Amino acid sequence: MIVWGEHMNASIGDRLHVHGNAVGHPDKMGEIVEVHGDGGAPPYLVRFDDGHTRLVFPGPDAVIETPAMEAAHPRM
Repeated sequence: MIVWGEHMNASIGDRLHVHGNAVGHPDKMGEIVEVHGDGGAPPYLVRFDDGHTRLVFPGPDAVIETPAMEAAHPRM
């Protein structure tokens, strides 16, 4: 898991996981398709699993998941 904010960095192909921050708000997941900040910093163009693509400035409820992390901890 990568910390949020000024220390967050990502690469194309990483996944953005935005945790639902209220009861009834599900988590959102998507693939990072473009990185617009220097050195992997936000903002990111993300293609979410629901098919929408958005420019995202992740907040404290978001983490970056790399392909290596996904392989080590597959979802059930």
